[in-house]
Amino acid sequence: MEKLKNLLSKLPHPVRWVLSMVFGFALLILGLVMLVTPGPGILFIFFGLSILALEIEWARELNKQGVQGLERIVAKVKEFFKRNK
Repeated sequence: MEKLKNLLSKLPHPVRWVLSMVFGFALLILGLVMLVTPGPGILFIFFGLSILALEIEWARELNKQGVQGLERIVAKVKEFFKRNK
């Protein structure tokens, strides 16, 4: 994600904004479609929100909440496997 951020930071703001919106919303829509069809829908939604978060505040907040939720799930899984050893 840092490489994409560095690449986009070199572009003028209007171009960066349009590319972020188009690519981010495309991944988000593909992710939503993949929730009901075969494919990694949740992964695409996360990537789409991550790209949108470069320019939009609400996407930044959703992305932050998603990462926090994922961290809680990973911690619970690690705790589960530690107890079963």
